[in-house]
Amino acid sequence: MSDRYAVVGNPVAHSLSPLIHGLFAAATAQDIEYTKIECPLDGFEETVARFRAEGGRGLNVTVPFKLQALQMATRAHAAAREAGAANALRFSEGEIEAENFDGLALVRDLTRNLGTPLAGARVLLLGAGGAVRGALRPLLAERPASLVIVNRDIGKARQVVGELGHEPRARCCGYGELGAERFDVVVDGTSASLRGELPPIPATVFAPGATAYEMVYGKGLTPFLLLARQAGAVRLADGVGMLVEQAAEAFTWWRGVRPATAPVIERLAVPLT
Repeated sequence: MSDRYAVVGNPVAHSLSPLIHGLFAAATAQDIEYTKIECPLDGFEETVARFRAEGGRGLNVTVPFKLQALQMATRAHAAAREAGAANALRFSEGEIEAENFDGLALVRDLTRNLGTPLAGARVLLLGAGGAVRGALRPLLAERPASLVIVNRDIGKARQVVGELGHEPRARCCGYGELGAERFDVVVDGTSASLRGELPPIPATVFAPGATAYEMVYGKGLTPFLLLARQAGAVRLADGVGMLVEQAAEAFTWWRGVRPATAPVIERLAVPLT
């Protein structure tokens, strides 16, 4: 019988995870079954317990259950604890392990797939939600010159920065405080592009030769990416690479085999036009 895995969320019908993990399994000769589970908003723990009792080996967790996934864990790894959320669970005898691969995946996509150097770079993160929170320590590990979090709710941004402890390279501000400051890497971690909206940033945030990264994937040239292009950014990317890279990290964690990501990213990429 194939080992069982799934992605759980609400909604989850749009998820590309079964396709991605199916491609990984075929490429690495792993015998797995990977499905989607749309979980009732008030039924996450019961859904996980049932999947585990039926022999499930692991889960990818998407919105809105990442916090609950961390809370369910009997063992939370460092990245999940630091992010305050988990996007992957692994089940073993008597244990539920929680991990978060979002930040690692973002850094891998930026540095390896897109060839964007982060060491010495000025980095701007838009938003202060779970995806941004999970990315902070992996980004700081790349030794940027500075890392600024800008958010509508400045109190939330201050809380996120405060959780880093004494980190002189990291600071936060409101959108109105950006002024004429320029950044080498600008990452949109807000939900604005899901609504076809532009985060309230001036075009001047993009330094000459900047990289603009949209965490939302599959939307083509979003208002954020369009602004970046018009401002002269030289690298534009959406989050499909991050999606595939975090899936590869989970696959490796579960199976002990690392799949190649480039062919899958190429297959799923949507032209940014």
